[in-house]
Amino acid sequence: MDISSILQGGYQHPLSRSWQARSPLTKSMLMYPIFITDDPSACVEIKSLPGQCRWGVDRLEGFLGPLVKKGLKSVILFGVPVNCQKDERGTPADDPNGPVILAIKTIRKLFPEIYIACDVCLCEYTSHGHCGFLADDGSGTILTAPSVQRIAQVALAYASAGAHCVAPSDMMDGRIKEIKRALIDGGFGNRCTLMSYSAKFASGLYGPFREAAGSAPSFGDRKCYQLPPSARGLARRAIVGSSRIFLTFLFPALPQITLCLTSISHLISLLAHLTPFHSEQIRDMGEGADIIMVKPSLPYLDIIASAKELASDHVIACYQVSGEYAMVCAGADAGVYELKTLAFETVESMVRADPPFFVHLVYTPTLQLLLSFAHANVELTGATLILTYFTPQFLDWLEA
Repeated sequence: MDISSILQGGYQHPLSRSWQARSPLTKSMLMYPIFITDDPSACVEIKSLPGQCRWGVDRLEGFLGPLVKKGLKSVILFGVPVNCQKDERGTPADDPNGPVILAIKTIRKLFPEIYIACDVCLCEYTSHGHCGFLADDGSGTILTAPSVQRIAQVALAYASAGAHCVAPSDMMDGRIKEIKRALIDGGFGNRCTLMSYSAKFASGLYGPFREAAGSAPSFGDRKCYQLPPSARGLARRAIVGSSRIFLTFLFPALPQITLCLTSISHLISLLAHLTPFHSEQIRDMGEGADIIMVKPSLPYLDIIASAKELASDHVIACYQVSGEYAMVCAGADAGVYELKTLAFETVESMVRADPPFFVHLVYTPTLQLLLSFAHANVELTGATLILTYFTPQFLDWLEA
């Protein structure tokens, strides 16, 4: 079966079905990132991430139980191996007795109602700390083909263990297609959601996370595979191959009209009788991603808006990363503002990040009226899934 035909993986779970809707901030829109270590009894405070810890699988019941009672709906797991032997190919990543796979099985048993996503990457498990295989010539070049094959193996292992969603964060070219094919061939194409870190930037806001996950590279950096912070065009290309689609619309009693939409297709689902004329080759969307993610969030609200513009029929997620969270906490601790106020302000800006609406017309008044009417009746929003360390607090705040 062709990859583009597989839609059910994106709505195979009641929670992932709710993300297809557009609504104000709710508990179901929050996904809690948690760090799982290979010390089963661990509860280790992360100093640069206030209130966050590395957890062992034996502590998950006591940790998650109260949050589930408050309405926690989903988590994303990050493995933090401290006792394993790392190597150049990240062998521990899919160890059946490793922290992530054990955590998946534990949470499925203890809290079957929790939606489990798993970050898929190799950096925590490789001896060099990079997200793929390195060339043998000492150049530090990432070998894309074997890297994406290995990442797909890990994703399939997590799906097989019971993950509802796999989320590759490595930014290797072609990994979405490779993972989707592995899920389909493994019988999980319609049973496991694929969330792509489509626009992940080489940001300075990852410091606390890298301390938490022990994933800093041993040499160099990741700027050759994560996106440059100023590269809006690259981010758009990572989501789709082009931001422009030419369409031919056929309206009764009107001549043929050709439009160039630079804000793609909020109209397409509303205006009947349209015939596609041409579209560029797409990337993550066409490779089978069910959810498109932007990371970090607050400095990249324009990218969230672009993602919604370019992938208007997909769930849009964003990750309020460790540095964003730490900054909000630090300011509140210094008395600059109230924590709850700014937490809501930042997260709601992500939900509010609507795409602009521009249409270049090769026709006039009647069509313009139709387009204006259609736009007035479209409910737009930015992200409908927020990955945030503030999730425990929001579970209380949204109850009040």
